[in-house]
Amino acid sequence: MPAKRIIPCLDVKQGRVVKGVQFKDLRDLGHPVDLARRYNAGGADEIVFLDIAASLENRGTRESWVREVARELSIPFTVGGGVSHVEEARSLLRAGADKVAVNTAAALRPALVSELADAFGRQCVVAAVDVKRDPDLEWRVFLKGGTEPTDRSALDWLWELNDLGAGEILLTSMDRDGTGEGFDVQLLDLASQLPIPLIASGGAGREIHFLEALEHGADAVLAATLFHEGILPIPRLKAYLAQNGLSIRI
Repeated sequence: MPAKRIIPCLDVKQGRVVKGVQFKDLRDLGHPVDLARRYNAGGADEIVFLDIAASLENRGTRESWVREVARELSIPFTVGGGVSHVEEARSLLRAGADKVAVNTAAALRPALVSELADAFGRQCVVAAVDVKRDPDLEWRVFLKGGTEPTDRSALDWLWELNDLGAGEILLTSMDRDGTGEGFDVQLLDLASQLPIPLIASGGAGREIHFLEALEHGADAVLAATLFHEGILPIPRLKAYLAQNGLSIRI
């Protein structure tokens, strides 16, 4: 069985790493290169960078800091935000990213996922999906940094993304994001039925929350505030997960 992965997420806005609660009240946490360097030395298995303003501002992710980050990292990293064409993804991969994440553009034009998979292999394509609980759809898909609701059922969209050629799903519970109350394990139980890897995001507050997410089918767990602010060092988290019987890269 592949080892479970621990992934810090760096939300980038105007070239700075930011973090909020439920996608609001953003705080500046530093430069992406500085945090990348810290995580590279601190035990992260991968890093995800999301340019959270790119879709709202109708632009692609900025390549300058991607190149800077690539020079500092020896672990894989994913970059997303505003990727809407194969050539934009190609530029990010050439700048040093290992994978590209798509969200809003894929929902507006699903063929993009297949185009990316055909061009680079599905292992390079991460489909990011932001969802909220909803009485009509169970979980509703939101776009543009969580600001725009859609009529899509999250579970239906996840299966469609798999069929289109996504190699991995980054699933964020907006209800739990930044709350520290734990991942939405009911959502993970359903999403983990997909045949492709699942990254759980939104709600980590303590070690046990990561364990729960991995036990409920996630292949990787992603967090921001806990790692950025040094509340939970990654080596300590990995030791805890290993002690509880999970396969972890120490």
